[in-house]
Amino acid sequence: QVQLMESGGGLVEAGGSLRLSCVLSGSTFSIHAMGWYRQAPGKERELVATIYSDGSTNYAASVKGRFTISRDNAKKTVYLQMNSLKPEDTAIYYCRLGLGVYWGQGTQVTVSS
Repeated sequence: QVQLMESGGGLVEAGGSLRLSCVLSGSTFSIHAMGWYRQAPGKERELVATIYSDGSTNYAASVKGRFTISRDNAKKTVYLQMNSLKPEDTAIYYCRLGLGVYWGQGTQVTVSS
C-alpha cells in the first residue's frame, strides 16, 4: 500500500522558515519524480516544486529563490525548505508521487503578517 506522510507545517511569522518532510512507504522512491503542491483557501491546487530522479529541480516563479526541494533516497523522503515566508504562502502543502494518483494528506502552513 502506497502512503505519503507529510510533516513540518505550522504557524510562522513573515520572514521566517519552515522545513516540510514527506516520507514514502510501499513503493520504490528513487526512480520517481516527487512534487510539492499547495492549495490556499478558495484557490486551485498549484505546483510549487518538483525534484526528478536525477536530482534536477523546477520551481514555481512565486517561490524561486526562497524555497528549496531536496530528496534523500535512502530515507525515501522529500523535503521542502521554505525561507523568507510570506503571508501569501499560507496554504495546505501536499506531496505527490510522480504524476500519479498518490498524494499525502497535507500539512498546514500559516504565515502571519
